[in-house]
Amino acid sequence: QVQLVESGGGLVQPGGSLRLSCQASENILRNYDMGWYRQAPGNQRELIAGYTRSGRINYDDSVKGRFTISRDNAKNTVDLQMNNLKPEDTAVYICNGNNRWVSPRDVWGQGTQVTVSA
Repeated sequence: QVQLVESGGGLVQPGGSLRLSCQASENILRNYDMGWYRQAPGNQRELIAGYTRSGRINYDDSVKGRFTISRDNAKNTVDLQMNNLKPEDTAVYICNGNNRWVSPRDVWGQGTQVTVSA
């Protein structure tokens, strides 16, 4: 079964940057739509950046212009570069792979904590 492992979270001051990486256990990027979600305490999990297998990229308005999603098919990684971080970006960031033609259709990583605080 496909596994996703995130890395790169941590504590950063407002205005700072972090780069998250999602490593897939096998080459799934050509068959899966990949996305980065986040979940803050008391909030629902929300999709903030997506990269479809066809190459389409989309961002939630809350991160547009500050976050950049990228993928490396050779390394089986999907990264999220986060710039100009704000306290409201504090959350657990979770990598997701989605393929509606397989079961289970969703694969989730374990999540990595990002805390933005002075």
